[in-house]
Amino acid sequence: MDEINSSQPNKSNLSKTSSLSSILNGDNGGSMNGNSANTAISTVDTEPILPGPPPAPYSMQPAKQGYFNLPASAITLMAIASMILGLAIDNVWLGYGSAILVLTASLAIIWPNWGKIWTALIPPVWRSLIIASFGILASMVGLLILSSTNQDSSSHRIQINWDAIGALGELIGALGQIMIAILGVYVAWRQYVISRDLTLQQNRITQQQTIDAYFQGVSDLAMDEQGFLEDWPQERAIAEGRTAAILSSVDAEGKAKILRFLSQSKLVTPIKRDKQLGRPILDGHGGYEEDRDEGIRVIDLGVMLAGADLANMDLRWTDLSDANLVRGNLSNSLLVKANLARTILFDGNLSYADLKGTQFFYGNIQTATPRSRSHIPNYETGMNTGAVVENINFTGVKRLSEEQRHYCCAWCGERSRKTIPGGCDDIPNKLGR
Repeated sequence: MDEINSSQPNKSNLSKTSSLSSILNGDNGGSMNGNSANTAISTVDTEPILPGPPPAPYSMQPAKQGYFNLPASAITLMAIASMILGLAIDNVWLGYGSAILVLTASLAIIWPNWGKIWTALIPPVWRSLIIASFGILASMVGLLILSSTNQDSSSHRIQINWDAIGALGELIGALGQIMIAILGVYVAWRQYVISRDLTLQQNRITQQQTIDAYFQGVSDLAMDEQGFLEDWPQERAIAEGRTAAILSSVDAEGKAKILRFLSQSKLVTPIKRDKQLGRPILDGHGGYEEDRDEGIRVIDLGVMLAGADLANMDLRWTDLSDANLVRGNLSNSLLVKANLARTILFDGNLSYADLKGTQFFYGNIQTATPRSRSHIPNYETGMNTGAVVENINFTGVKRLSEEQRHYCCAWCGERSRKTIPGGCDDIPNKLGR
């Protein structure tokens, strides 16, 4: 019986069965007597036979397709046809039965899809609120019905005050209108937000196109066919006019891009030139030689950045020397290796800016002084080469070196000294106010 129940017997069972058959049929060639045959039979009968793997589960077998496995949509169409037939032959029971079948099949179709629509359209945060709102309405109706009943001691029947129910319906209708109005306001607000975002995105694209055109125009003015920086007055005047116009029409990010372009292309750096031809002189290392004393800048920033808002901008390695940044906002900006020598930062804001390697002056810290209108700068000693740092907010500036702290404490004024990290008690106030 074990071999019959097992679907796939193992090799040992097959070998034992073949041995038993050969013994019973006398196919052993006479080499085995009757006793040995009995021994083999008893061995086969007494040894347990391992069962094979169980049969496949019932669920894996192909199911038979019957009438009840038809799609619900087909059942709905058939029931509608049957209902029309019942109405045509004036059969009430056929019409009622078909109508109930149509209703049941339609609900079977709608119910799973309604769950998908519920999860797709309504966010999880609103689902609980919607269900809770229906619960509040249902509880209000129930409490109103129970509170307006007069129970008869004999019948214990509930009498409903329909006037109160009508008033509650009107209240619910008013609340529904209010909710529709709120929904309309929400839709209008979302449209405004989307329109605003699209407008901002379009403005950014337009601004970038304007900046690219400026880059190309200034490059064409500054470079000739031989690749030299031009120094003709009219070309420099046009380049400065373009720069002043675009700096006044772009945002902080656009200003930062323009300043990085001008700094890296050496257009705001004083270049040493041949006094006869005006051509720039090479420094022998693949660049142009700077001349802080008598060099000429292709573009002089001047007062173009006065009062500019450059907060949170990347201004690393930019050359802002000799620029007028009075009341400028440089808070939380990256000023790593930036050149601020002779820059007017009066009444500015440098709070939380990164000042690692920022150059505030030339020469020696002991002799360096801020720029002056009436004195010529000395770039060897540092006199009149420093930035004007009076009344600046230094709160939380990052990576301020000891040399920078010494200069700022000496020339920033009494009010700004209180904002410099590390304090200024060990440094005298050379500004005198």
